Amino acid sequence: MSAYDWLAPDWPAPANVRACVTTRNGGVSVAPFDSFNLGDHVDDAPAAVAANRAHLVDSLGCQPAWLRQVHGIVVVEADPATVIEADGNWTNTPGIACTAMTADCLPVLFCDRAGTRVAAAHAGWRGLAGGVLEATVKALDVAPQELLVWLGPAIGPAAFEVGGEVREVFVQQHAEAAAAFVASANAGKFMADIYQLARIRLAAIGVTAVSGGGLCTYNDARFYSYRRSSRTGRFASLIWLQP
Repeated sequence: MSAYDWLAPDWPAPANVRACVTTRNGGVSVAPFDSFNLGDHVDDAPAAVAANRAHLVDSLGCQPAWLRQVHGIVVVEADPATVIEADGNWTNTPGIACTAMTADCLPVLFCDRAGTRVAAAHAGWRGLAGGVLEATVKALDVAPQELLVWLGPAIGPAAFEVGGEVREVFVQQHAEAAAAFVASANAGKFMADIYQLARIRLAAIGVTAVSGGGLCTYNDARFYSYRRSSRTGRFASLIWLQP
């Protein structure tokens, strides 16, 4: 793990399952991407992104499988040699890190209790409503009760204001999702709890061993936040099997 303030998830994963969440600190990117930006699609200097990604590999000793994320529900097998358009990836190969890049969206890490498979999903509200978490569970091909899940840093319920149409999408799919929305001070708007929405959807398919949640990217300066500053970088949540 890097000497910088990167995070190690607190969850009951097997010893051979490793995970890390990077922060803004420890890289070479300049403002407004300062400093450990890992996104190559945000208009940061390509050389700076490449240097940050190289430092990530050196620090963690794994090979990240980067995705071209599109707020969809496609989940693929992780491949460090190819950047695939998808919003989730999985692997059973040690040393390959499934990776999700975010800046308010919810990164979700998965592993099985036996420590043989891992996955990462990028879940903005569109992907969450579309079923990216369910698609990730299906791709892992493990019984839901054998899965462990960790919810990474995302925009918190005190900062995530959405329109009534967003609430309606979730409530139509799961009635209990209504509890994840609180009317805001702005007429027709709601404050949404993306962590609660994820837990509801996972529980609906039998995944109940869910940890994490509660770190707000908007209010925690360690993280990039698109809502706080639309021109910003991306941090990464990674999970891999130790070789």
